[in-house]
Amino acid sequence: MNRNIRLSENIYYVGVNDRRTHLFENLWPLEHGVSYNAYLIKDQKNVLIDTVEIAKTDHLIRELRAILGKEALHYLVVNHTEPDHSGALNALLKEWPELCVVGNKVTFRFLDGFYGTAPRKMAVEHGDILDTGKHRLRFYSTPMIHWPETMMSFEESGGILFSGDAFGSFKTLDGGIFDDEIDVRDYEDEMRRYYSNIVGKYGKNVQRAFNLLADLPVKMVASTHGPVFRKDPDWVLSRYARWSREETKAGVVLVYGSMYGHTEEMADFTARCLKAAGVPRVLVYDASKTHPSYILSSVWEYNGLVLASPAYNNELFPSVKNVIEKFIERKMAHRFVALMGISTWSGGGVKGLNQLVETLGWEIVGEPHEAKYAAGQEDLEKCRTLAEKLAERVLNC
Repeated sequence: MNRNIRLSENIYYVGVNDRRTHLFENLWPLEHGVSYNAYLIKDQKNVLIDTVEIAKTDHLIRELRAILGKEALHYLVVNHTEPDHSGALNALLKEWPELCVVGNKVTFRFLDGFYGTAPRKMAVEHGDILDTGKHRLRFYSTPMIHWPETMMSFEESGGILFSGDAFGSFKTLDGGIFDDEIDVRDYEDEMRRYYSNIVGKYGKNVQRAFNLLADLPVKMVASTHGPVFRKDPDWVLSRYARWSREETKAGVVLVYGSMYGHTEEMADFTARCLKAAGVPRVLVYDASKTHPSYILSSVWEYNGLVLASPAYNNELFPSVKNVIEKFIERKMAHRFVALMGISTWSGGGVKGLNQLVETLGWEIVGEPHEAKYAAGQEDLEKCRTLAEKLAERVLNC
């Protein structure tokens, strides 16, 4: 099945969609699926850049055979060894026994551990070039985006950056592969969710990569997930640059947990007060219902946060704690945050919020408030005061 999807005259897209997997890395929801992108350079020496998840191996091999016919596949460049991109390795070696695997020294440590040692290897270092005839691939070491071995490959004649997981996105490619075939705005939320969930902890390394690639004449960005950007590569590059610097917009994400609705009432009242105070964007999430993946993505976008929790066994409500721990894992940058909750018979929820937020080093706005049993009018007025103080900080930072 040769779909004949070309990045240029002799460079093909040979990736595949996955609409069956429910959780990416068995952690992150794939409501709209995901693509595994691989690319073939057909030349005097034929080169495959990355592979696909193991369940999609047959599709990849059929696609390669349809393009190559009886020609050999000479090289496999592994920009990233994570199994959703290297899973077809052994099947490819069986299909093309002479195949030479290209990667850096750390690449082979990972591949050997996952699949056993490939018989033919080419170890490359930063700046090395693979000449395939009419094409030249230059390799750039970009470790910890988001694994230690990650690298990028730049095809010099067409200005194509094969970027690995960097500049990727959740969401399948539904007919349109390239940015000029789709409405890229349909991918923006899923791209930010992908970044914040998968790459976000390593923002400084993304920034180092930008510095490393600053002088490259990039005309096209081809990552391992999501659209290929050929019309406007700066669209995706500029967003990754902003997200990696954790530049935020004025807005508030309100995250609450509630057993019987009392904390939820405080949250809804506070959300209304935030809007009345002029906050342009207010998003409210029940931490027990909404997966942390989506909450994390929203918090990455905005500078304000309200955390509301009941006490649970003298501690913070578990679903709220789980979300905050995701912030801590990613060492998220400064946010303005207001804290509130319900104590019932024990207390401990707001205390737990305060301790975790102090760990993050975020600015706690106003005096955290904990109502007893249920929020009365006096409690709600304190929520209003917190909302107004938070709105002032969010709007005037």
